[in-house]
Amino acid sequence: MTTYLEHANITVPDIDAAIRFLKQVDPAFVVRHDDVSDGDCRWAHVGNDSFYIALQESYEKDGMHQETKFYQDYGVNHIGWVVDDFEAAIARLEASSYRQGKAVEPHPWRKRAYYFDDAGFEWEIVEYMSDIPAQRNLYE
Repeated sequence: MTTYLEHANITVPDIDAAIRFLKQVDPAFVVRHDDVSDGDCRWAHVGNDSFYIALQESYEKDGMHQETKFYQDYGVNHIGWVVDDFEAAIARLEASSYRQGKAVEPHPWRKRAYYFDDAGFEWEIVEYMSDIPAQRNLYE
């Protein structure tokens, strides 16, 4: 049996801003669906035929937002995207003025960087330079 992550669902303050960020990570991503639910809450699925990010705008529009202390508070710390061209993805994010997150140590078999979207979510961008699992998953 093969198990894989099909989607993650996150609540965002601005779906259009989230879509802009995700399309910088991979311009081939499409909006699979964009709708308004019965409760007048907008939601969208952004990705490809195999996986997507489910975005939902917050029901609360009063601007209240609790600052998250990544790696300290409960919740998602970051979501990782594997890309085919690391340099191109990073160049698109930089050109769009997205803020880079924590620095990472060089690795012999992968390139990675962290970036924050407009809502403050942290995303890891990864390119693997090997198809050998032991190399890709090396934790030295």
